Amino acid sequence: MNHKIIALLVVCIALVAAAGCTAPSWGNSATTSTSHEVVRVATYDNGYSVAEQKTAYAGGAAVPSPASAPDSTGTGATTVETKIIKTADMTLEVKDVTGTAESLKALAVAQGGYLSSTNIRKNYNNQLTGTVIIRVPQASFDNAISGAKALGTVKSISTSGEDVTEQYVDLQAQKTSYTNQLAQYNAIMKQSTKVEDIIKVQEQIDRVQTELDRLNGRLNYLNSRIDLSTITVYLQEPEPVGGQAGHDFVATINEGIAGFLGMIDALIILVFTLLPLIIIGAIGYGIYHWHKGKKGSAPSTLEEKK
Repeated sequence: MNHKIIALLVVCIALVAAAGCTAPSWGNSATTSTSHEVVRVATYDNGYSVAEQKTAYAGGAAVPSPASAPDSTGTGATTVETKIIKTADMTLEVKDVTGTAESLKALAVAQGGYLSSTNIRKNYNNQLTGTVIIRVPQASFDNAISGAKALGTVKSISTSGEDVTEQYVDLQAQKTSYTNQLAQYNAIMKQSTKVEDIIKVQEQIDRVQTELDRLNGRLNYLNSRIDLSTITVYLQEPEPVGGQAGHDFVATINEGIAGFLGMIDALIILVFTLLPLIIIGAIGYGIYHWHKGKKGSAPSTLEEKK
């Protein structure tokens, strides 16, 4: 009897083990089928996955999973290049402001850059001053500074370097993320069949494209500032001996004429300001004179009557 019970237990254990080995594995299934939808998971080369809708379902168009930003901690295999924006401000005393401005333009071109702007004017001493801004490649920054110094007497100079590496890497990471999202939304658009799903996906595509355009604009601006350094040169002529220019008779005559004309202008303004009072006074004087003449003629009339 005991041998039969033991044999029966062995058979039961063997059957349970066989059933466990033949059980289906649901966790590895790449396709899930229901009465309403069939969804396939697609994997792209960039490592991001998105559910592509094969048939319409109540939930609307599938939304891609958020794209993760690349590692910018420096622990990955990619080495981040340092991004520096270099600028310089310099004041030069020169004998010929206009000629020096042209020399700065030639210097920028020779260094592979260009003239950004020029502004030449006269100061209160009737002397020429100017502001010249040039852009040169960052590799030619020091050479351009040395060339500008040689054009006159340096009164002041300052240089600075702004490290924008972190900002640049962050913008690049955002761009990569939005680029991946755009690719996923475009893949979903190809699989969408319902009008409402297409509209929803198109809205997301427009949103992501707008963000990409904004990021590209910011990156282009940073690249321009990084690749081409900015040098601002302030030009001024030497102060005249004695601190001011010599006597100018022509200027004195002009000031005298201006004063004479100013006096005439003041008199004209005064006359027109007092004109109402003059008219009222003239009318009052006329009435008074008429009334006085009338009184003087009255006694003569009485004498004639007598």
